[in-house]
Formats: sequence, structure tokens, C-alpha cells
Amino acid sequence: MDVLPDALEQLTARLQSLERRVDALEHPSAPLIAPESVVSPAAVVSVGLPLAQSARVLSVLAYALLGIAGAYVLRYIAESSSLPKLAIAAVAIVYALLWLVSAARAPAWFSSAVYAGTSALILAPMLWELTLSFKMLPAQATAAILGAFVVTATALAWKRNRAPVYWMANATAAAAALALSIATHQFLPFLATLLLMALMCEYAVARNHPWSVRPLVAAAADLAIWALIFIYSSPRSTRMDYPALGMAGLLLPGSLLLLIYAVSVVVRTTLQGQRITVFETGQTIIAFLLASSSVLYYAPGWGAIVLGAVCLLFSIACYAAAFLLFSNAAASRNFHVYSAWAACLLLAGCLLFLPPFWLAACLGLAALAAIVFHSRRTLKLHGLVFLLAAAIASGLMEYAFHALTGTPPVSLTASVCLVAGCAMICSAAGKRGSPENWMQQLINLATAALAVFALAALLVEGLLRLVALRWPPEAHHVAFIRTLVLCALALALAKAGSRWRRVELTRIAYATLGLVATKLLLEDLPLGHLEVIAAAIFLFAITLIAVPRLAHIEQKT
Repeated sequence: MDVLPDALEQLTARLQSLERRVDALEHPSAPLIAPESVVSPAAVVSVGLPLAQSARVLSVLAYALLGIAGAYVLRYIAESSSLPKLAIAAVAIVYALLWLVSAARAPAWFSSAVYAGTSALILAPMLWELTLSFKMLPAQATAAILGAFVVTATALAWKRNRAPVYWMANATAAAAALALSIATHQFLPFLATLLLMALMCEYAVARNHPWSVRPLVAAAADLAIWALIFIYSSPRSTRMDYPALGMAGLLLPGSLLLLIYAVSVVVRTTLQGQRITVFETGQTIIAFLLASSSVLYYAPGWGAIVLGAVCLLFSIACYAAAFLLFSNAAASRNFHVYSAWAACLLLAGCLLFLPPFWLAACLGLAALAAIVFHSRRTLKLHGLVFLLAAAIASGLMEYAFHALTGTPPVSLTASVCLVAGCAMICSAAGKRGSPENWMQQLINLATAALAVFALAALLVEGLLRLVALRWPPEAHHVAFIRTLVLCALALALAKAGSRWRRVELTRIAYATLGLVATKLLLEDLPLGHLEVIAAAIFLFAITLIAVPRLAHIEQKT
């Protein structure tokens, strides 16, 4: 307690010294009166600056509270007086915009953020009450006011470089538009506002403004469009209180969202040479899925065909951009993203636009082009995806499964033959004896496995047809023919793998041995024909001895 008077005296002396120095700066002609005790400038700054900053912070907060109090005064006048409520509402809206102007003119970051928050706290609850509680504003007018609020904030922030004004206005308008679209059951007006905000955000990014709130605005627009699709795709009886919308009103929001972000990504990556970001990649995919869902839900007939054609055109454009613009190492991320988009769009476009035979043919030829005629690992991976999709679409997978394990297939279609030929050519195009990483090895292994799978099925059916010319084959005959084909393929694969230094062929040969052993237990032995079982076991034993020797013959020589 004895230290307190001394501390107060020292603080008083420092404040008096600070007052004299300020007075001397304001009146330079007046003589500077020396203090009784000399105080260092560092001590003056350490005490004076925190006090001044605290005073400014308290002053800004006090002004903000006065602004909120003024909003309550306007609300009280609207409820208790006979003045037109719309006029008072207009005054309140102008009052909120004036606080936005004050936020843009504020010299400090903190005061700008507080005044922008005050404007948002005045406007958002007022619009909610005027729209939902008092029923004074229709949804279209409320959405227009939110749009004007964001446009005004963007103009002020752009002119004076005030990021807090931009952030606060966009965050408030996005949240309010999303909430009001759900509460009022009027999606289109607020979706128009959200799309306008998304467009302004993308324009700001294109002009290299670092204070963008793109993720928040994009999330609000995505959620609103998803809610529109979810609600209007349900039966009419479950949404009786929602207004009826035409085809244009249901398809346009998702399409415009995709257009905004697709154009933004193209401009930034191709014209400005920027590296595509994770947000841009994810948001473009989400916008595409929302637009596609809208088309498939509300126009499943002609809309699916148009969507497929558009996907094919976009696939060509993405592949052209990937190879012509982003083939260098500096733009590797852009190349991978654009090429992945192109592959997905090609698959989607073929599924939606082409009939079954041409679907399999197009995917098989695309696999050939990617695997055989190009050396980039990314394209080879795309080729494998196309080849697997073609095998499923053509029925090759089902055909081969029945030929090797189930009931032999009745007929061999042209699409199965075409895709099987493509698989064999893709497998034969693999490099011989070159050291490759794990991804290339996986691509070669999967391609060769699919080719061997198709070849085994074709051989089984060919032998069965030859046998059928002499006598109708029974179940034990079919089982022995399958064992014969698989053992012959295992020997051929082991020899080819060692001769041409194709590791994937050797691995498939050993995997075929395991398949034959499993087949003996599950198919040959249960049939009970001793002569067939003996012949099958003899073939398997010979193959089991010969495969390891053939696989290592090149190493011995």
C-alpha cells in the first residue's frame, strides 16, 4: 500500500510532461518548460500509446452502440406512430447504408470492421422482420435490397481498399439470402442475389484483389441450389406451399453457377496464367454436379442427350487445353486437373449420348489412343479407366465370367470382340524390360490381366464350339476345357514374361496357377468323373512344374 502514492505521483508527473510536450509541438514559438524530473521518451510512449489506443477502441464501440440504438428508435417509431411503415423502413435501410459509407471512410481497420458490422446488424434483422414478421416487403424486394447492399459495399471497398467492408457485407448478405430463401420458400430471387455475389467475387479475384470471400459465397449458393433441386424433385404433394416453377426457373440457377465458375477458372488459368487452386477445382466440380442434377431431374429425356453432347465438347476442350497450354512442368497441376476433368467428361458424355455399341467402341478407341499412342503416365491411367469402362459397357466382363466360371455364354457380340481386341493391343503395347514406377506397373498389370481374361474366355468358347461339332459337351467336359485353357495360358504367360522381360505377364502366370488350383477344388472334383479329374490334376501338376522354370529361363541364360 505504501507504493501506491509513489506510483500515482510518477504517473502524474509523466502525464504532465506529455502535456507540456504536446503543447510545445502545437505552439513551437513558446519556450519549452523543462520538467522537474526528466522522463525518457520510451517511458512516455509505453504509457501514452496504450491509453490512446484504448480510448479510440472505446470510442469506436460507443459509436457502434449508438448506431444500434438508433435502429431500435426507428423500430419503435414504426410500431408506435401512425407514420407509413414503408417510409420508416426506407429510412432504416438508408440508415444502414450510411453506416456502410462510414465504415468505408473510417481511417483504421478496426473502426472500419466495427462500423461495417454495425451496418450488417442493422440491415439483416430489419429485412428479416419486414419480410417474415410484418409482411411488408416481398421476397423480390428483399433480395434486391441485399443485392444493392453488396454492390454498394463492393464499390466502396474497391474505391478505398477496405477489406472489412467487403467481407462483412458479403458474409451478411450470403447468410441472409440463404436463410430467407428457405424461410420464405422463394428461391429464385435470393438465388439471383447469390449468383450476383458469386460473379462479383470471381471478378474481384480476376482483378487480383486478395480480400475475396469466395468460399463463403460459393457455399451459400451451392446450398441454395441443392435445396431447390431437393425440394422441387420431390412429389408435388409434399411441397404445396412452394410456388410452381417452370423449366427455365429450375434449370437456370445451376447452369449459371457452372458458367460463372467455369469461365472464371478458364480466364485465370489460360489467359492470366495462374495456377488453379483447390477451391476452384472443388467448386467447379460441385457446380457441374448441381447443373447436371438439375438437367437429369427436370429434363430426363432430351436434357440428358444435350448434357451428354455438352460433356463431350467440354472433354475435347479440356484435353486441348491440357496438351496445348499446360504440357510444361510449371503448369503440372493445371495439366492434371484439366486432363482429369476431360476424362470424367468423356465418360459422362459417352454414357449419356451414345447407344451401347458405340459407347463401347468409343471408350475402347479412347483407351487405345491414350495407352498406345501417348507416353504420359497420366494418359495411360486414363486409358486404363476407359478400357475398364468399355469392358463393362460392352458386356465383356460378364461374358468372360460366364465363360470361365458359370454357364457358357450363348452368343458372342461384336462389342465384346472389339473391346477384347482393344485390350490385347493395349497390353501388347507395353514397354519391354524398362524400369518403371509402381503406377506404371499397376497400369500394365491391370491392362494385361483384362486382356488375358478376355483371351481365356474366347479360347474356352472356341474350344467348346469345336467340341460341339462332334458331340454335345457335358459339364465335366466344360470343366476340363477350362482347366486346359488356363494351364496353357499360364505356360504361355510365363514364357512371354521371361522372354520379353514383362514382369506383369509373369505375375499373371502365377496368379493363373492359383486360379486353377481353386478351380480344381470347386469345379473339377465335385463333378466326380475320375478320368477328367485325373487329367486335370495331371495338367495342373505339369504346369506347376513348368511355370517357375519358364519364368526364370532368361535369367539362367
